[in-house]
Amino acid sequence: MSKELIFSIIFYILGMVVLAFGVTMLILSGLGTGAWDALFVGLFELFGLTVGAWIFIVGIILIFLNSFLLKNKLDYSAVLTIFLIGVFIDFWLLIVFSGVEVTAMTSRISLLGLGVVCMSAGIGMYLQLNFARNPIDNLMMAVHYRTNWSLAVSKSSIEVAILILAFFIGGPIGIGTVIVAFAIGPLVQLFFKRFERLKFRFAQ
Repeated sequence: MSKELIFSIIFYILGMVVLAFGVTMLILSGLGTGAWDALFVGLFELFGLTVGAWIFIVGIILIFLNSFLLKNKLDYSAVLTIFLIGVFIDFWLLIVFSGVEVTAMTSRISLLGLGVVCMSAGIGMYLQLNFARNPIDNLMMAVHYRTNWSLAVSKSSIEVAILILAFFIGGPIGIGTVIVAFAIGPLVQLFFKRFERLKFRFAQ
């Protein structure tokens, strides 16, 4: 196994941990999360189970949906990604920060900023390993394939639909949702490039 692959795997796992931490910070801030995370929290509050469990359940559904839309075989590797994200989010929410409530607005804003940065960094890290992509990302490709819409329009359409669904089931939507929508893309690009250079430096 090459050094580059070893460090890619390390970044993949660490990325999942950091991404899950970022999502947890957004949830604890109470100022809103990304559309998909708002959906998962809304499902948790409506039906029970855990946020991580809903990430896994919805992820499995998306794997089947993507397979149908793309007319491809099931992407079994994606199960690993949604499993790890779900486990790590439940770890942060149910074990590390269990019972924690943040009321001071300055603290909530700080958690929001920390959450956005950590989410972006985590995604930039886990993408270093070109394996087991999140089925949410594959859904964008599937919609693009079936509709001939641009990737930007496909992603935006999905996000709006999920946001509306999350709103109706009581998911945490707020200013954080808007910030995540506009800030994550550029920040992921920034962190991805930095971690890519760091990975190659380690692998030498």
